[in-house]
Amino acid sequence: MVSPSAMIDDEQNGPAFYLIPTPIGNLEDISLRALRILQSVDALACEDTRHTRKIFERHSLSSPPIIFACHAHNEDRAVGRILSLLHEGKSVGLTSDAGAPGISDPGQRAAAAVIDAGYQVVSLPGASAVITALTVSGLPIPAFSFLGFLPRRPGRQRKLFSAFAEAPTALVFFESPFRVGKILKIACETLGDRPAAVCIELTKKFENIHRGRLPDLADQFSEQKIKGEVTIVIGPPSRDDGEESDPAGPAIFP
Repeated sequence: MVSPSAMIDDEQNGPAFYLIPTPIGNLEDISLRALRILQSVDALACEDTRHTRKIFERHSLSSPPIIFACHAHNEDRAVGRILSLLHEGKSVGLTSDAGAPGISDPGQRAAAAVIDAGYQVVSLPGASAVITALTVSGLPIPAFSFLGFLPRRPGRQRKLFSAFAEAPTALVFFESPFRVGKILKIACETLGDRPAAVCIELTKKFENIHRGRLPDLADQFSEQKIKGEVTIVIGPPSRDDGEESDPAGPAIFP
């Protein structure tokens, strides 16, 4: 009988660690390859097992023999279990609650430890709030800088924005729905009057995209109460010389 790990991918020799992106909202936004690997790995580490089980239920998948948690509060311990399973010759997958593991979610430490131990890490392409927000914003994106979740203190937020004030890139970051108005005001004070987009509940039933200038959006969200997950995109600075940015420029990450 062929073991589940042997059925995953003909290109892989021996045990491997799979980083599996999951939908950021709509459960249909998952690849056929991800579905195949989710039900084929010997073990699956999840940021939240309840969230991942919804994907199994939605797509009528059979669960792997071993499922366990790997989140911000137990990642070090979970890494030890992942390495132990790989040492036993088992294939292991990792999912975060939404999007790609390791991008503002648990997974980076696990991937680094697996690489250091000499095992193969396979990262699957998939859903991303960052790319979705950038493309739906309608803003010019000659390049972009992903800032993740911003610092909580206003002084540190201003310092971070100031570091990118002259960079010819769009900025994209995640924010709490309770601080959108405040962060837009600070962004406007630091970066000036730029076009921006506030993306709420991307790919979900109540998706809502607010586009406009930073001053107008800051005023709007100073009063407007919102719920759900928020991704904000701020356009690059205008070019005083009238030249357009090179559209082939590379993406820039902090």
